[in-house]
Amino acid sequence: MNALWFNDRYMPTNAHGKEQPAEELNPGKLARDFWTRCIADAGPGAQERFKEAFERFFESVNIQARARDAGVVSDFESYIDLRRDNSGCKPCFALIEYTLDIDLPNCVVEHHIFQELNRWANDLVAWSNDIFSYQVEQACGDSLNMVAILIKYHGHTLQSAVDYVGDLCAQTIAGFQHDREQLPSWGSQIDEMVEKYVEGLQNWIVGSLHWSFQTQRYFGTNGAEVKRTRFVPLLPHEV
Repeated sequence: MNALWFNDRYMPTNAHGKEQPAEELNPGKLARDFWTRCIADAGPGAQERFKEAFERFFESVNIQARARDAGVVSDFESYIDLRRDNSGCKPCFALIEYTLDIDLPNCVVEHHIFQELNRWANDLVAWSNDIFSYQVEQACGDSLNMVAILIKYHGHTLQSAVDYVGDLCAQTIAGFQHDREQLPSWGSQIDEMVEKYVEGLQNWIVGSLHWSFQTQRYFGTNGAEVKRTRFVPLLPHEV
């Protein structure tokens, strides 16, 4: 986050437990270079939303990493709250504005229906990812996954847990479609920006699904076959 708040210089902190080295690490240099170029064109609102979302992302990833190291498995509700921040979607959604060269006013961003659309999109990406990633994560003993939590705490079998998460995904799509039709009007100029942004959320939903089968991250070279058959042979547990 140092690079986002002080884009023109490196200012290491000496705060207890958060000490940083005198020489900036390469990831920080990369972030600084990205952000310096981004803020030249990004609107002030989009910049603020990106920084706030990115900070929450790092905080939630840190919480998850410490829980994983300690062997702690969250309850279902706590996991949902954490997953919504560590999915990585929120900072990316802020970049939708940047890519479209728009800067949404607060009256839009703070509207409850607009916020619900963001939540639906975030939830769909996160919940579906937990289905796609389960076989890889179970193989390495990682239980920080919605499917694994349903099995551990709620008496589900593997198949019923996957079906349950799949139903949640279907609910998010229905919710997104419904709320999209409920958006109020803020005038033609703002409405055009909102329409472009919501289309960006829609593209994020569809794009994440396509990517999940095209990448080798979850299904190796069998993504197309898994997409066709919806059958996933589980990987053996790593020793």
